[in-house]
Amino acid sequence: MRGRFFSGLAAGTILGTIAGMMMMPQMNYRNRRRISRASRRVEDLLNELRQNMR
Repeated sequence: MRGRFFSGLAAGTILGTIAGMMMMPQMNYRNRRRISRASRRVEDLLNELRQNMR
């Protein structure tokens, strides 16, 4: 049950990021870098949570 929740959370985060990128009229280097860093942080957090659940 928990694994499905976190998988859904990760999928929602990824889809939300993609939607946000598509909605931005002009994506500059600074914004892309911020999004990339934020997505890495979320990925690291989810991996850490999965490790702690085992």
